[in-house]
Amino acid sequence: LNFTVKVMDFNNMSQMKQELSSGQCAACLMQYPDTEGNVYPDLVRQVSEHCKQNKALSVVATDLLALIMIQSPGKLGADIAIGSSQRFGVPVGFGGPHAAFFATKEDLVRLMPGRVIGISKDSHGKPALRLAMQVREQHIRRDKATSNICTAQALLANMASFYAVYHGPHGLKQIAQRVHRNTIRLLHALQSDGYEVFNTHPVFDTIKVKPTAKHGGLDGVKKRAAEKRINLRYFEDGQSIGLSLDETVTTQDFSDLLYVFNVPASSSEISNSLSLWNATNTLRTDHILSQPVFNSHHSETEILRYMKKLENKDVSLAHSMISLGSCTLKLNATTGIIPCSWPTVNQLHPFAPVEQTQGYVELIGELEQDLAEITGYDHVCLTPNSGAQGEYTGLRAITGYLASKGQSQRKVCLIPTSAHGTNPASAKMAGMDVQPIKTTKQGTFDIGHLKEQVDRYKDTLGAIMITYPSTFGVFDTELMETIDLVHKAGGQVYLDGANMNAQVGLCRPGDFGTDVSHLNLHKTFGIPHGGGGPGVGPVCVKSHLAPFLPQHALRPTCLSVTDHGPDPNMRTFCSAPFGSASILPIPWAYIKLLGRQGIRKATEQAILNANYMLQRLRPYYPIKFVNQNGLCAHEFIIDCSDFEKYGVITMDIAKRLIDYGFHSPTMSWPVPGSLMIEPTESESLAECDRLCDALIHIRREVDKISEGEWPKDNNPLKHAPHTAEDVTRSNWDRPYSREEAAFPAPWQRDGKGPFDKLSKIWPAVGRLNDAYGDKHLQCVMPPVHQTGNC
Repeated sequence: LNFTVKVMDFNNMSQMKQELSSGQCAACLMQYPDTEGNVYPDLVRQVSEHCKQNKALSVVATDLLALIMIQSPGKLGADIAIGSSQRFGVPVGFGGPHAAFFATKEDLVRLMPGRVIGISKDSHGKPALRLAMQVREQHIRRDKATSNICTAQALLANMASFYAVYHGPHGLKQIAQRVHRNTIRLLHALQSDGYEVFNTHPVFDTIKVKPTAKHGGLDGVKKRAAEKRINLRYFEDGQSIGLSLDETVTTQDFSDLLYVFNVPASSSEISNSLSLWNATNTLRTDHILSQPVFNSHHSETEILRYMKKLENKDVSLAHSMISLGSCTLKLNATTGIIPCSWPTVNQLHPFAPVEQTQGYVELIGELEQDLAEITGYDHVCLTPNSGAQGEYTGLRAITGYLASKGQSQRKVCLIPTSAHGTNPASAKMAGMDVQPIKTTKQGTFDIGHLKEQVDRYKDTLGAIMITYPSTFGVFDTELMETIDLVHKAGGQVYLDGANMNAQVGLCRPGDFGTDVSHLNLHKTFGIPHGGGGPGVGPVCVKSHLAPFLPQHALRPTCLSVTDHGPDPNMRTFCSAPFGSASILPIPWAYIKLLGRQGIRKATEQAILNANYMLQRLRPYYPIKFVNQNGLCAHEFIIDCSDFEKYGVITMDIAKRLIDYGFHSPTMSWPVPGSLMIEPTESESLAECDRLCDALIHIRREVDKISEGEWPKDNNPLKHAPHTAEDVTRSNWDRPYSREEAAFPAPWQRDGKGPFDKLSKIWPAVGRLNDAYGDKHLQCVMPPVHQTGNC
C-alpha cells in the first residue's frame, strides 16, 4: 500500500510524540490488548490524544470478547477500531474464514472500505435496510474507490452476530468474566509457584511467563504439554511461554494446564494485581447491545425462530436460480460442505506444529496441483481470501518481479473498460497507475487503442489486466495479439479468472502465454458466496513470478515454492498462511468428484445454458454483445435502455422480477441500463425457461405501458415489488388487479408444479428510496419502535 511502517515501543511515549509531531505520520496502529495480553487504556488514550493534536488517525486493533470487560477504543478517543469477529463463536478453522470488523466515527464513514448497511425508507414510508453509499465502491468508482473489496465474509459476520444475539449482553459478560477468572487463577498459581511473569499491565485472557528449573524448564513444559495434547506459544527467546484461555476451557483442561506447568491448584477466589477487577480504570462502565434483538432470543427455540424469520426474507438458490452475471452462483454441493463441520477441519490452529497438520498439508498440496493443472500455470498460492485480494496479490508479484529486474519505473497498468471493477481498484492499491483500454461496439478490445497505449507507455508499462471472457460476455479474439504486444513492450499479462467458469476443461490461461491469474473458488469451484462471502482467491503464476508470491513469517504459503526471493517476510498479505483454509475441502471435493471430464462438461453446460437463454430472449430484448456467430460465453447482457422512453428503467424490471420469484440479474453493470444474466451449469432447462418466461412476461407489461394501457407512473413495474400488505390494503386504485400484482406468472396462478401461490416468496419491504438512504445516512440501529420490521 506504499506506506512506510515504523515499529515503536508503545511505552516510549516521548519517541511516540516526536514521531507524531514530525508531520509525516498519517496514523498510529495500536494493539489493545497486546500480543502478550497487556491491557493499557491510559496509553491508548494518550496516543489517541497526541494523534488528534497532530492531525493523524489513531487505529486500535482489538478483541471483541475483551471489549465486553475493558474500555472501548471509542471511549479512549480512537478514530478507528479493527479486529476479527472469530472470537464470537466461529471455529478457528486452520486460519479462516473469519469476518473482520472495521468501526469508525461518523465523520470518516464515507471513506470506509467495503459494504455499509444503512437505513432508508420503502414505498410505504417504513424503515428498511439497504447497502448504502455504493458510489464509493469499486464497481462504480473503479481506481478511485475506497477499497477493492467485492467478496467479503458475510456468512461469518452473520455467525458472529448470532453468537451475540443468542448470548446477549448478560451472557457475553458471563463468558468474558469466566475467561478472565480462569486466566487470573492460572496466573496466580504460576506466580505463587515461582514462574516469572512478563505482563506489566492488567490482563484479560493472555499471559506470558517463564518457567524455572524447579518446573523442568522450558523442555519440561513442552514434554508435559505434548503428553496432554496442548499447544502453547513458545517465544523466539527460547525461554518464555505464552498462552490464552477462552470459554471452551473445561475443568479438565484447567487441571491439565496445571499439570503441564507443574504447579498446584490455586484458590478460585483470589486477588491479583494483574486482574481487571483490581484496575478499575480498565473496566467498561457503559451499557452494550441494548437493542431488543440482543435481549430477546436466548433459547434454542427462540434463536431458531428468529433465524427462520430472517431466512424467509431472502431469495436464495433454495427458491430459484440467481442469475447474477459475473457472480457464478452455482450449486453448493452438500458433499463438499459437510467436511467443513468436522472438528478435524475446523478446530486446528493455523500455527499448530507441522506434524499435527499433515492431513491439511496433503489436501492443500493436492488442491494446488489440481488448480495448476486446470489453469496451465506452474505454482498456486491459496492465501488470498477473495478474488480482489487475489488480484492485489498477483499484481504485487508483478511489481516485485519488475523491481528485481531493475525496472521499478514500470508502474502503468492497462485495463480494458470491459474488465471487472475490482481490477483498477486492486491495481491502484498495488501502487500502479491505471490507464484504460477502450472497447469496440462489439464488446471486444479496441486493438488500435491498445497499440496506441502500449506505444505511449512502452518505457513504463508494467502490466495489463484482462478479464477473459470479458464482463461483456464474449471471448476476445484479439487475446493472443494483446498478450504478444504487452510482452514485447516489457509488461506482464494478468488474466482475471473471475469468469473461469467459461474456461475450465476447455482451455488454460497459462497456455495463452499469460503470466498470472487469480481464481474465484467461491464462484467456479462451488464454495457458497451468496450475500458476500466467504471466498478464496488463489493466485496462479508462471515460475518466474513464484519467488514473489506472498509469504508468512511462520509458515510457507505455497507448498511447491522453495525460492522466496528477497525479503519474503515483507510480503505477508494475510494473517493465516493458507487464508480461509477450512473451506478448501469444498473445491477439493468439487474437482475430485467431477474429474477431468466432469469439469469440462460443467463448463460446456454453463455456456450452453447461457446461449439457450440468449436465443429465447433475443426476440424480446436487444442483446448487447455477441460474437460473429451471434453467440455469447457463459453470460450475456440484455439492453433495457430503450424502455426509458416509456418511463421504465432497469431498476423497475429488477424489482418486478421479485414478484415472479426471482432475484434480479446483475443490474446496470458493466453497461448502464442493462441486465447481465449468468445461468451456470447447475440450472435445469425448466428453470432457465422459467426465468426467460418471467422476462418475456415483463416485456409484455412494458408493451402495455408503451401502448397506453397503463400509465407511465402507475403500473406493476413502478410499484414493484408488491408486498402482502400492499395487495391486501382496502384501497386499491391501480389499473391492474391484485392478482396481477402478486401472482403475475402463469405458473403462480395455475397451481401446477412447485412454484404456485402457496410457495410465493413475499418481499419483506416495498421499493426502497435509495436517495433518502444516502442523504440521511444512518448506520447504527435505532430503538425498535423507530425501525418497525426492517
